[in-house]
Amino acid sequence: MGLTAWAFDPLLQIQGISIRTSPATPAISTAAGMASHIKTVSTCHPPEMVQGTHVFDVFGYSKHRGLGAQYFIRSGIFTVAGHEWCLRLYPEWADNFDFVSVYLRLLRTDAKVNVSCDLRLVDPATGLSKSSHPTLVNMRVLDPKDTMAYHCMMMQRSELEATYVKNDRLTMECVVTVRKEPRVSKTKVFPRIKVPPSDIKRQLANLLDGKDGADVMFSVAGEIFEAHKVMLAMRSPVFKAQLCGPLSERGKEPIIIEDMQPDVFRAFLYFVYTDSMKGHDELEGDYNSENCEMIHHLLVAADRYDVARLKLICQRILCKNLDVKNVATTLALAHQHHCDRLKDACIEFMSCFNTMDDVVATQGYLDLAKTSPSILEDAMARIGKFNKC
Repeated sequence: MGLTAWAFDPLLQIQGISIRTSPATPAISTAAGMASHIKTVSTCHPPEMVQGTHVFDVFGYSKHRGLGAQYFIRSGIFTVAGHEWCLRLYPEWADNFDFVSVYLRLLRTDAKVNVSCDLRLVDPATGLSKSSHPTLVNMRVLDPKDTMAYHCMMMQRSELEATYVKNDRLTMECVVTVRKEPRVSKTKVFPRIKVPPSDIKRQLANLLDGKDGADVMFSVAGEIFEAHKVMLAMRSPVFKAQLCGPLSERGKEPIIIEDMQPDVFRAFLYFVYTDSMKGHDELEGDYNSENCEMIHHLLVAADRYDVARLKLICQRILCKNLDVKNVATTLALAHQHHCDRLKDACIEFMSCFNTMDDVVATQGYLDLAKTSPSILEDAMARIGKFNKC
């Protein structure tokens, strides 16, 4: 019976309800990623105001009267802000009204222009100019698709001729102000300071390998390991009691580590320094008998020195790789080292089958029956409850 297909995780047990994941339904994993954020910047400068004044002198003013409302006198063309302009003076603006009117005309453009026009009449008695119609002086938009004319003066003929016409001459000053579009700079990427990923793991691994400042030695099966008391004490309550307690002042002779292989102690120290398992981080994807043995030994070391996170990681790896051949051995290990969640996972795994023949036939089961029959009795009782559900 192929029984390695089921994967168990005690973290999925909620209020006595077990959730099983089969290979037909891949496990869904989520990874929190930080979105890349790019900040850009542009600058808007105040709109530029360009002003120009054109003086328009009309000699023989009276000769232009009596020619009808559509007749106008056009000034010469002048340029302000890169645009060409002219004035149109209508001596008889309307048939029924005795008014004189002046328009500012925009010539040859394809764009809208924001403009104001202050038409000033020069008083021949004083030589000073005066705005002819202040209420008409405001910013307007001349659009080539709509109108190109700016009405800048309307005055009764009698008032105009009595005050501003002398020797049949009329002098006007046209002050044109063009407001250009605000100048916006090109968009630039805002300066950023990139922070590289943390390399504290590499630095701590180098500290362990380099042995700089090491102040404690361990002897494991004749092999010497140098380490740092402060790091070990910070990570393990057992090491803290051992290295910072009454025995901390003894000589510099190596501390003998019994019942542990050098490779296991080396991997254990690496985790203590870096919080990761060198060469074993991806065991779930490449699990074999050699890795299984290493994880067993690391779990024992984690329990011995009370490194809770390593102990939990080892349980997770063993739980995810349960099969018929190793479930009994894993159950014994979980019971011996007080791994209740792993123990529950082993029992639940065994409860998934209608027969225990495949499990019973393994060497691990036979060893467990000889050394710890009470564990099997408890497991069988719980399996019976599972199967009744």
